[in-house]
Amino acid sequence: MIELSGLTKRFGEKTAVDHLSFAVRPGVVTGFLGPNGAGKSTTMRMILGLDRPSGGEVTIDGRRYDELRDPLRSVGALLEARAVHPGRTARNHLLCLAQSNGIPERRIDEVLDLVGLAAVARRRPKAFSLGMGQRLGIATALLGDPRILMFDEPVNGLDPEGIHWIRNVMKRLAADGRTVFVSSHLMSEMALTADHLVVIGQGRLLADTSMERFIQENAHTFVRVRGPEPERLADALAAAGLPPEQRVWQGDGSLEVSGMGADRIGELAAAHGVVLHELSPQRASLEEAFMRLTHESVEYQAHDAPRWGG
Repeated sequence: MIELSGLTKRFGEKTAVDHLSFAVRPGVVTGFLGPNGAGKSTTMRMILGLDRPSGGEVTIDGRRYDELRDPLRSVGALLEARAVHPGRTARNHLLCLAQSNGIPERRIDEVLDLVGLAAVARRRPKAFSLGMGQRLGIATALLGDPRILMFDEPVNGLDPEGIHWIRNVMKRLAADGRTVFVSSHLMSEMALTADHLVVIGQGRLLADTSMERFIQENAHTFVRVRGPEPERLADALAAAGLPPEQRVWQGDGSLEVSGMGADRIGELAAAHGVVLHELSPQRASLEEAFMRLTHESVEYQAHDAPRWGG
């Protein structure tokens, strides 16, 4: 488990991470979200001892990273996939890490095969595509068979097959009881991968909750209802105590109902003999929820492009 307590990092007058406190627990994939400049990378670097905190502390299974006896066996991390020696082959890159961390050499071939790089193990990574380099970074993270894994933008450069593959890898690792902490800007992919979310903005904690609850609390979820007798349907909803602001007419004659589930709406319609042609829950997206929550925390905001020419 990763635990942060009041973790703070200042660069001169700028506070990049501001008294962050949360825990990343085993058994689930925890997504780490925030706008650009929110402090995600700095936080992950402090977890790994690459940046020294200005205040607070972060521990891994109760110890600081520099206190771990076999760090690569305890924590596997992908922060910068291209951080490899340009003169070494992919296999030799992993061999150096294995030898310095007491990892059996057979493990090298296992992870190269796992990530799909066995055929290019003797090639130098400088000739790799972005996706191949990403796979080597993932192999490095998995090399020590660690109980805790951290991934920063793991799908960067991967093709659709590779994205599907790493998603399943992370889910399997969590199902095995490992701690999986992943940062990504791809909301659609995070929605398919993460069970729990930690969201920060301007270095401060904004949310620490389940994926389902985060979307429910930060985005508009409603039920679309349509039928040949919309007025009778509206009367039935009003009789059940649903206020007007929670049953909004749409231009096509349908009703947008919030605060009442589809099952309950269907039961009310049946009880009043109202025919329905459509009864469809509209679940808000993770992207919508994220944008609503972090709008005030975005450091770099783009604006509509100006009109050029006549």
